[in-house]
Amino acid sequence: MNTTAQSPRHRRVDEETPLLANGRAGLAKNETASITERLNRHFVADVSKNWADLVLLFCYIITGLLDSSAVFIWGSFVSMQTGNTVYLGLGIVAPSESIRWIKAITSIASFCVGSFFFARFHRFLGGRKRWVLVSSYTLQLLLIVAAALVVTYGHDESDDKERLHWQVLVPLGAVAFQSSGQAVTSRVLQYSGLTSVVLTSNYCDLFSDPNLFSLKNVERNRRIAAPVLLFVGAMFGGLWAHSSVGLAGALWTAAALKAAAVVAWIVWSADPDEQ
Repeated sequence: MNTTAQSPRHRRVDEETPLLANGRAGLAKNETASITERLNRHFVADVSKNWADLVLLFCYIITGLLDSSAVFIWGSFVSMQTGNTVYLGLGIVAPSESIRWIKAITSIASFCVGSFFFARFHRFLGGRKRWVLVSSYTLQLLLIVAAALVVTYGHDESDDKERLHWQVLVPLGAVAFQSSGQAVTSRVLQYSGLTSVVLTSNYCDLFSDPNLFSLKNVERNRRIAAPVLLFVGAMFGGLWAHSSVGLAGALWTAAALKAAAVVAWIVWSADPDEQ
């Protein structure tokens, strides 16, 4: 009797088993490919401009936080270059009276270089593409974190208004450079009035609006929200600057807020035209 012969049942199991295994492997591979494809579509899509002004308005808090604490500790703005230009003009007239003008020109130059960089970054890689916005804000976040690390572990900031060293100029330049990214984003998203660094024109446009008292006026609402949010950020920046944590606390708080903006762009809805 041939003991090596297999029953029909055993032959059926042997024939089916590899097919089932291959089927499961193929299904897992297809699911992985599907997830990768969905993620790729998600990140290359343009983000929707609908309600995107909320993220830009949120950035006014970051601006107020950084500018108020930087002026108090460093004696220079990191976002509002109008004030720095005034400091520069005063310093050129009397350069020996203060070193504030050197910090001012450092901030102005960094902001201008940052604007040049971020504008071309968006223009060449795709203005409203999700991955471009996420990359831009991630870079801004990293620059704030780098500045926070220098301020936290670098030196005593108690006399930074009267001192000139790299532990001031480097973080000052880094924060000014990143602040230009917020301004460029307002152009990319076509909310030119929400630069997050200027309020003078905002006040002018607000109070010259013929529909100032209209119940439904979205532009008016944005122009009111911008200075209010910057004011809130400035108050918290002042609180940090007067506290034991000083400028470092303001920078780490700004980093956390910037990280929230990065997350917002990751989950933001895509442009309806691409769906």
